[in-house]
Amino acid sequence: MNQDRPTLDELTTQLIEFRDARDWRQFHSLKDLILSLNLEASELLELSQWKPENNFEDEATTEAMNQRLQEECADVLLYLLLIAERAGIDLQRAAANKIIANDLKYPVSKSRGTSAKYTEL
Repeated sequence: MNQDRPTLDELTTQLIEFRDARDWRQFHSLKDLILSLNLEASELLELSQWKPENNFEDEATTEAMNQRLQEECADVLLYLLLIAERAGIDLQRAAANKIIANDLKYPVSKSRGTSAKYTEL
């Protein structure tokens, strides 16, 4: 495994080995994993709470905030990998399919430069 930049499959394998060595699968129902993902996403969101947008963008480049962002993003990703493993989802294929679906919903000719939802275009 390339420790510098492992693939999603390698990360999943490493994460499952970590989980199984601790006998934690018993606590990882699909429902609880989804709930935990949202709790971690909330921790990521909390980093920006009450901060003006421009100030937060600047703060995110500091070593301390960047480290916190990395940790919370990693937590979100790890729970997402556990959810995908539990539900039998190929995340890379699902993401590629979603990009294709979004391309159909949001054609450049109608969507460029606007944040309108596809139902409003």
